[in-house]
Amino acid sequence: MLALAPAAAGVRAAAPARRIVVLGDSLSAEYGLARGSGWVALLERKLADEKLGAAVINASISGDTTSGGRSRLPALLKAHQPSHVVIELGGNDALRGLPLAMTRDNLQAMARSAKAAGAKVMLVGMQVPPNYGARYTQDFAALFESVAKDEGAALVPFLLAGIADGPQAERLFQPDRIHPTAEAHPRMLANVWPVMKPWLR
Repeated sequence: MLALAPAAAGVRAAAPARRIVVLGDSLSAEYGLARGSGWVALLERKLADEKLGAAVINASISGDTTSGGRSRLPALLKAHQPSHVVIELGGNDALRGLPLAMTRDNLQAMARSAKAAGAKVMLVGMQVPPNYGARYTQDFAALFESVAKDEGAALVPFLLAGIADGPQAERLFQPDRIHPTAEAHPRMLANVWPVMKPWLR
């Protein structure tokens, strides 16, 4: 979990105006990476460089699905009272062959819960390889856009753009060919940042 360092004893620091909860799976949980090298950790440093005061709470768990995120979100909202919630879930739903309607319903429910708690919402989209079938591939990618539009959420269309679909795809993944290497994570942040910066303002 990422958060700002505690204030020195006897000194009461002002709480950051922005509290960002990242609710994700292994792509955000630094699976197979050295601590501090994933895109969420890089985001925290980027925010500091840009002088955008924010606390980042990485609530990502490897293997999590949209159902898991939906069940965990209420406690996270209560504990952290975030101003912004980033939802990076759905890839494991596809890997497990879960119904698209279920994934969509869970994403929509999470977005609505976060908004009801006073937070702005961002969906981080995912895509699946073409071997899943053309119809499923198209429908899976489209559901993130659909939920974002319906719920007024910001949208990153594809977290792995330029990585999974780039010329160096094989080199940018760990041996399991599912999880990006540390080299890929700055590119992942580069996909998120153009959407996130105006969203935070």
